[in-house]
Amino acid sequence: MPNVFIGIGSNLGKREDNIKQSLKLIKKKGISIKKVSSIIETEPEGGPRQGKFLNTAAHIQTKLSPLELLKELKSIEKEMGRVKGVKNGPRIIDLDILLYDDLKFKSPRLTIPHPRMYKREFVMVPLKEIIKHPKEMPDENNQVD
Repeated sequence: MPNVFIGIGSNLGKREDNIKQSLKLIKKKGISIKKVSSIIETEPEGGPRQGKFLNTAAHIQTKLSPLELLKELKSIEKEMGRVKGVKNGPRIIDLDILLYDDLKFKSPRLTIPHPRMYKREFVMVPLKEIIKHPKEMPDENNQVD
């Protein structure tokens, strides 16, 4: 099964509980969680004034295609009460596909590797913690255009 890395963040409500609940729901979807990084607290980037985020990353394995996985992650966000609002605004939960094996993929709904992950410490710090070998990290200059 493909090795997939997802970013998880929350800055509304009981942030740590939201992250834990999202991981439970991911497991309920039949997705195997291999490893989860430490949770870090970070300042929001962009968007309106809002509270700090808690962020983590998870190494998962799934038989789902990238678009099928995206659909499942978005259904979890919705189930947990996330509503579309202001871009980069506060959210109860945010689930992003960061890496999907060494796949380079671009569609109107999804780009892999995540196009802004290299510029975001709140993604890279947890991600580096759970990736075993630095060589597993794709080169930021070798992304999908």
